[in-house]
Amino acid sequence: MNLTCPRRRLLRRAALLTVTAAVVLAGCGSMDGLDAGEPAPSVSVQPRPDALWPAWSGTSSQTPGADTATHQPPPEPLEGLPKLGKGGLGAADFRKILRADPRMKPLADRGEIDRPGKAGLRPPLLTDLTGDGQPELLVAADTESGRSVLAVYRAHEGRVYPVLLTAGKRVSVATIGPDLLVRSSCADGGEQAVRYHWDGVRLSTVSDIKSYKKTPGADGSPAPVPTPEPSEDGDGR
Repeated sequence: MNLTCPRRRLLRRAALLTVTAAVVLAGCGSMDGLDAGEPAPSVSVQPRPDALWPAWSGTSSQTPGADTATHQPPPEPLEGLPKLGKGGLGAADFRKILRADPRMKPLADRGEIDRPGKAGLRPPLLTDLTGDGQPELLVAADTESGRSVLAVYRAHEGRVYPVLLTAGKRVSVATIGPDLLVRSSCADGGEQAVRYHWDGVRLSTVSDIKSYKKTPGADGSPAPVPTPEPSEDGDGR
C-alpha cells in the first residue's frame, strides 16, 4: 500500500496548523502585552502604613486589596455645637464633640490613657484624610471588655460631621497614603484589616481582609512547609 500521498497531506496540514497557532498567539500578545520597542509602564510604589497610635499598633504592614462597597445616607452635622472658628477642629474641645454625638456620648467623659491595657480615651489626633488640607479629628476609646471604638469627625462650613464610626477588639489605626487602615483582632485568632477612603461624603470601606498568623513550631521556629507527596511517575506533581 502506498502511504506517500496521505503522509504528505498530513505534513501539510500540520504545517498549516502551526502557522495558524502562531498568528493567534501573536494576536493575543498584541492585545495584552507590549509591542516591539514599546517601553514598559512605570511601577507605582504602594505606600506603607503609618501608625497613628504606635503603642496600639503591631508590626504587620500587609495592605488589604479586596474590594467591598457600602451604601449609607450622608452624615448629618452634630447638633448643639457652636460654629467652629478659624482654628477648626484643632481649636475645638473634643469632649464637647463627643457629647454632641449620641453614639460617643457615653464615652465622652472617660479619662485619657497613654498606652494599651487600660480603659479610657486615647489622645485625640488630627490628620487630613479628605485631601482638602484641613485635618480631621480622630478619637478612640478603649473599654474594659478589650474592645475599642474609633470615631472620625470632619469640619465643613463651621459644622462638625461624623464621617466614620467603627469598633473592634484591640484596634490599631494607621494611615496608608490618603487612606485610613484599621486593624482588629478576631475571636478565632485572625486579624481583620479594613481600609477606608474618602469618597466625597464619608470614609467608606474599600477593602476588608481577614488573615491568620502562621502557627510556629514547638521550638518557636516557623512552621515547616509541607512537602507534596510524589506521584506514581515520581515527578512530585
